[in-house]
Amino acid sequence: VIIFSLCLGFTFLSGFFHMKNKNYRISKSHEELLIPPTQCHAKTNVMFLKTHKTASSTVLNIMFRFTERYNLTVALPADQFFHLGYPRTFLAHFVEGFEAIGQNYNIMCNHLRFNPLEVKKVMAANTFYFSILRNPIQLLESSYIYYKNYVPAFRSSKNVNEFLASPTKYYHLADYRENIYARNIMWFDFGYDNNAEDDTKYTQAVLEEIEQNFHLILIADYFDESMILLKHTLCWDLDDVIYFKLNSRSQDTIQTLTPESEEQIKVWCSLDWKLYLHFNQTFWRRIEETVGLEVLEKEVDHLRTRQKELMETCLSEQEAVRKDHIRNKGLLPFQSGAANILGYNLKQDLDNTTLRTCQKMVMPELQYTSYLYAVQHPHKKRKELGLPLL
Repeated sequence: VIIFSLCLGFTFLSGFFHMKNKNYRISKSHEELLIPPTQCHAKTNVMFLKTHKTASSTVLNIMFRFTERYNLTVALPADQFFHLGYPRTFLAHFVEGFEAIGQNYNIMCNHLRFNPLEVKKVMAANTFYFSILRNPIQLLESSYIYYKNYVPAFRSSKNVNEFLASPTKYYHLADYRENIYARNIMWFDFGYDNNAEDDTKYTQAVLEEIEQNFHLILIADYFDESMILLKHTLCWDLDDVIYFKLNSRSQDTIQTLTPESEEQIKVWCSLDWKLYLHFNQTFWRRIEETVGLEVLEKEVDHLRTRQKELMETCLSEQEAVRKDHIRNKGLLPFQSGAANILGYNLKQDLDNTTLRTCQKMVMPELQYTSYLYAVQHPHKKRKELGLPLL
């Protein structure tokens, strides 16, 4: 669930996010699509580090649709896997066909634990690297619900506030592999030790290393603004970053954190907190340098208008629905823990072209990975989902 919290001192932006919708035709002119200037070419070699519980499933869907639009090759997990070796540190042979295809993949975006030297064996030298972070306060609550049944530290506590009142009572280093989602999960995803001591010299060195390895870090709490920055930086057009929110959960599964719990998260997940604070600042600096706040406001407005048009075109309800209300079980998202993961119902009687566009917009991560795997590796055994195929 993407929480839009206007925190961390960006008071100069207050009120700027309440944007007026304008009406645009569905048949879009070039101007409305905000196509980048002609001297700019869309970047097609892109590596997205997919972090956990950060709206990254929505970004993955954007990446997969872009892959299809430009007929690109995506580095998909080998065999029956849906992650690139996660939570093990990434190795090139986790990618299907790496031995045969070598360094000729355009897109990489499935979950992996970052390992720059091995990723560089798979991706071209001119690859653009980006990732996304989320406020650790909302992230930890989301992780707690989503991984409740899998993580020993979460399983043995009654609720998120009980866990945070005394994390070390439930979190044991002996179970660190099973407990990665309970502490500094973003730090872990970037390839670092999520139980490392929060030493200033160490954290500073890690932040500098991430800045060297990644060209852009987005912020899930400002998702629409992130999509506009991504569009500008990659020289994509507006429809490349249009999205429907995926893998979000129903409101009734969100637990309210006490103020004490919120403060405890900053201490318990202090490495993630430092990571977030640092890149939240660099994000807004990049916005000002690349887009400017005035253009950003206008383009976020365009994005939301276009998104609304597509929802009216594609969806029988104008919003995500609970798992038991999803009619086509081929579009049912993976369900996890105590979360009720929402999905979508498409309108009946859509023409074939529109239906294909709409299906891809709402296709959950596992189904889309399985579909692209079958397209790219037709002679391999299809990935088994345990769900009906579309």
